[in-house]
Amino acid sequence: MLQENFGNQIKTIRNKQGVTQMRMSELTGITREQISKIEHGQNNPTLDTIYKIGVAFEMPLKELFDFDTEMKLEKYEIEKNKYETKPFVKWAGGKTQILRKIKNFMPEKFNTYYEPFLGGGAVLFNLKPKKVVIADTNKELMKAYNCFKDDMSYNRLIEKLIEYEESHTDEFYYELRAIDRTDAYKKLKDYEIAARMIYLNKACFNGLYRVNSKGYFNVPSGKKKNVRAYHKENFDSIYEYFKNNDITILSDDFEKVVKSAKADDFVYFDPPYDVLDEKKTFTAYSKLSFGKEEQIRLSNVYKKLSDNGVYVMLSNHNTQFINELYKDFNINIIKAKRMINSNAAGRGPVEEVIITNY
Repeated sequence: MLQENFGNQIKTIRNKQGVTQMRMSELTGITREQISKIEHGQNNPTLDTIYKIGVAFEMPLKELFDFDTEMKLEKYEIEKNKYETKPFVKWAGGKTQILRKIKNFMPEKFNTYYEPFLGGGAVLFNLKPKKVVIADTNKELMKAYNCFKDDMSYNRLIEKLIEYEESHTDEFYYELRAIDRTDAYKKLKDYEIAARMIYLNKACFNGLYRVNSKGYFNVPSGKKKNVRAYHKENFDSIYEYFKNNDITILSDDFEKVVKSAKADDFVYFDPPYDVLDEKKTFTAYSKLSFGKEEQIRLSNVYKKLSDNGVYVMLSNHNTQFINELYKDFNINIIKAKRMINSNAAGRGPVEEVIITNY
């Protein structure tokens, strides 16, 4: 009976989120045949399998076993959006899964908060500091963040996202994706560029942001029946946070972004990670590369900030190269789970380091 109830629960959630069994297989690395057996109560899944399913659905494991399904699922979505501000895009290297571990290593008190490699902003939205300097070299992403600071842009962004949700088809996805290859892209308003970026992020394969050498977005469609790009409660929560606090938004090199940092400020570096020797690591956040020379330059900036009395924390892969660069600081090893990879076999547990100067 437990297997049957669990199977029905998984099927209900999957259908509610508009995910096919094949898509779920891609997200979890579990075969479609096994997913089918689980949903029909013919398979007793392991804890590892249940964990993968929970991550794919972005739901706590306990919710997978709450069998009063439809009403509880609606309530869960409402409550989650009401009380937690979350990233409005899925981003490679996002820190949602390890926020608790990251917060354990943060200084108790600080003045201005700096995050030069913002990405999806999971740490920012969880921490919600009052005075902030945030940046990323991805200009489309930062245009999206800027929309939350301006009433007109915010409203126009929402209108566009709703329009894109209603227009969603595979054909529409590829038409909108191709705009950055035309002169029409240069004429788009910032809120239109932002809405396009958010929609493509939600509709593309595995939520992956990837561009080619010319800077053109080239991720294939995720083949989703429906796409939800606008989450009212979460968007409003971000808007209220930006409106009521001192938020500076930049799109510049990390060294320039932290130039104004002073003693007792806090800088969190979450750069594109050093490549693991045994695995290919995704770092194509923009057309700009971030290789060994950039990692060295970043470590030098880290040391200068430390010498100036700034609290500095950095995340990266636990590689020999990174350990050598930061050997004079506190290196804390944690387990993390890589969730974005075109190959399911490339997703899974990895060792990361959180490096602090305090």
